[in-house]
Amino acid sequence: MNDEIFDVVDDRDEVIGQASRAEVHRTGKKHRAVHVMVFNKRGEIFLQKRSLKKDNHPGVWDSSSSGHLDSGEEYDACALREVWEELGIRLAAVPKRLLKIDACPETGEEFVWIYETKHEGPFVLHPDEIDTGDWFSPERVSTWITERPDDFAPAFVLIWNRVYRKG
Repeated sequence: MNDEIFDVVDDRDEVIGQASRAEVHRTGKKHRAVHVMVFNKRGEIFLQKRSLKKDNHPGVWDSSSSGHLDSGEEYDACALREVWEELGIRLAAVPKRLLKIDACPETGEEFVWIYETKHEGPFVLHPDEIDTGDWFSPERVSTWITERPDDFAPAFVLIWNRVYRKG
């Protein structure tokens, strides 16, 4: 996990170099990631509880699937790869792009494209990435974030409040 190479980007999300995962996280260099939100027919979102093995935000709840772009990888390709690697599902098409969030402290200095797709499961959760997962109503997630924001990864809270919170 720590020997992955990421593209380092500038304030405009243009590649300016490469660095290891460890260096990018240690020094706060800007880099790229995706978050894919998976909803079922009932309108519930599947959330993952991050593995305790994760180097950032272990043991907290997060987007259905998320991950860093490898060096030279495009956002759309990463979205498809992460859903396959983390949830064990192969999507027939790139999920719907919702919005891009600029690198900021909440995202760990990641430029993040948010995607959304529909799937009923079941999922095959990657044990090094995810401890468990479950379906939650959007209302439950909003209430939970309000009451216990530290139960979630900071990027997920930012995404949820920007995209899904009503009112």
